[in-house]
Amino acid sequence: MDRFQELNAFIAVVESGGFSAAARTTGDSQPAVSKAIGALEKRLGVRLLNRSTRRVTLTDQGRQYYDRTKPLIDEIQDADSELTSSTLSVSGSIRIAASSTFGRLHVLPLIPDLLACNPGLQVDLVLSDIVRDMVEDRIDLAIRVGPVHEPEAVVRRVAVTPLVCVGSRGYFERRGIPKTPSELAEHNCLLYGGLTEEANWPFVGRDGRFRVPVRGNLSSNSVETIRAAVLAGVGIGLFAKVTIADELRDLEVISILEEFIGDVRDISLVWPKRRFVPARVRQVTDFFAEAIPRRT
Repeated sequence: MDRFQELNAFIAVVESGGFSAAARTTGDSQPAVSKAIGALEKRLGVRLLNRSTRRVTLTDQGRQYYDRTKPLIDEIQDADSELTSSTLSVSGSIRIAASSTFGRLHVLPLIPDLLACNPGLQVDLVLSDIVRDMVEDRIDLAIRVGPVHEPEAVVRRVAVTPLVCVGSRGYFERRGIPKTPSELAEHNCLLYGGLTEEANWPFVGRDGRFRVPVRGNLSSNSVETIRAAVLAGVGIGLFAKVTIADELRDLEVISILEEFIGDVRDISLVWPKRRFVPARVRQVTDFFAEAIPRRT
């Protein structure tokens, strides 16, 4: 039996959850799908699927085999689509990862235009402040604010955004505005990064770079939480400007200590390193590479 037919049957069973559903997906008969799976398991010498009267599940070896073969089948289908497509639009699914706040503010508003330009595209947008493992989580494109610590990834920097130290007008009316970084010791500084009572914020002076220890009554592993608390007047926060730009423009918050801040954060589009990058991923990357800088 053809190996490609065996693989297609195996992937169809896994993704549809059963032999009957896989037969409907592939257009083959249920006995043909069962025969293909049996031939594949015999050739490999392992059981890939646990079969019961109610459902079909992967064995450990089956999960490993699926994880290795699914991207190969996808790449073959993408290559076929590239050669047979007669339009500039792309189709198929793409999984995009971005941090929660940046994604909500700057990626999600671009999705309608992306889909309008590519009606056949199916976008799965994953918003999380946790940096996702692109291979394990099957991320096709990640949009990152900050350094990218993945030597195997393909990184395309599309914009930069400075750090800003900000607080609400109400907070500064109550507590005063610090004129130097050292005065932050007398203020309630809200800390991004989770369970911690103290952090060191970076600044620049006449003698070069230095750090100032800061403390506050709220820390979180969510930028959205710190951002909301700053807007509510709880304390001072240190952000990439792109996550608070609208509020700065509308004067809801005030930027302070600007002459002491020199750090910037890259905004990058990241691909997992692999032999073949589908046309839809490349086209979506080009779309965001053009659209994101206009928002920063």
